[in-house]
Amino acid sequence: MATKIKLQRLGKMREPHYRIVIADARTKRDGRFIEAIGQYHPKDDPSTIIVDGERARYWLGVGAQPTDAVAAILKVTGDWQAFKDLPAPPPMLVAPPKADRKAIFEEASRTAAGLEDKPATTPRKRLVAPAATGGEAAEVGQVPPGPATAEPTATAPTPEATAPTPEPTAPEPEPAGEDAQAGAGGAGGAQPVVEEPSSTTGP
Repeated sequence: MATKIKLQRLGKMREPHYRIVIADARTKRDGRFIEAIGQYHPKDDPSTIIVDGERARYWLGVGAQPTDAVAAILKVTGDWQAFKDLPAPPPMLVAPPKADRKAIFEEASRTAAGLEDKPATTPRKRLVAPAATGGEAAEVGQVPPGPATAEPTATAPTPEATAPTPEPTAPEPEPAGEDAQAGAGGAGGAQPVVEEPSSTTGP
């Protein structure tokens, strides 16, 4: 069975792209194939070529015959030179990555609205709040450090606290002497009355 490496057309009218396939030489262009080894998009700028080089060299080694279009593609990718032991071709052109449509739309909207990314003319003041300890300032959004919990400490008893409290005592009685009697008399007390013996006279 004669095996060929050819292009299978895909896509719609005026926008074709091709699949690089291994197929029987007797099948139609867009008929059944054995294996697909790459893609070719001629409408891109530059053209997009994707080829599995290892499988392409395998099929070339077992006798598969490429068509003229596929041979030109393999020469661009360097697989044909690798199979024939020829010098490598210049590097293939690669299309730049496509821009993100969302980013383009946002940029166009910003430009239409007259908004530009300019720095503020007046620097914004940073709000500060007094810290919990000292006169330092803490930035808003920071949690000030809370007061440290004091651990109970054992204190030695003072001598004043340990000394017993003296109990109140009754005042001592004053000696009952002349001064006491004089004071009692002077205070309005009754003075003792001394009775004189009565004398009796005869008739």
